[in-house]
Amino acid sequence: MYVYFIVIMEINENEVKLHPVSTNDIRFLYKLLKEREPRTNISHKKMPSFSEHKKFVTCNPYDKWYILKLKNKKIGSVYLTTQNEIGIFIKKNIQGNNLGKQALSLIISKNPRKRYLANVNPKNSKSIRFFKNNGFRLVQHTYEINKNFKT
Repeated sequence: MYVYFIVIMEINENEVKLHPVSTNDIRFLYKLLKEREPRTNISHKKMPSFSEHKKFVTCNPYDKWYILKLKNKKIGSVYLTTQNEIGIFIKKNIQGNNLGKQALSLIISKNPRKRYLANVNPKNSKSIRFFKNNGFRLVQHTYEINKNFKT
């Protein structure tokens, strides 16, 4: 007599997945960048052209860079710099659904480090609140001077 066991695996459709960024993601990443409010930017003052963006993506600027997918749809990106700085960007229309927390957890578990940083524009209260709520604490304020500044 044979006994068969049927194993049913529950697949959580609301689970975020990480996929390494490829050249196929350039257009999506550009659209994601265009969604960002200027007050959230820390690395650029104006929106780059598509060709500037493409050049940036193809030069592999981050230690790790992933597309976030939910139900096989691109919903955002997350990166980790060589200085252990984390950046998370979720499409505006689905923010606030615990997706950022999942992305943070995934990038940390896949890329163990002694510490992680998050550079956040001081005017970006949503990101400040997000990182504080996830165990980050303020360690510095950074100031900048442009080379054209005259005293």
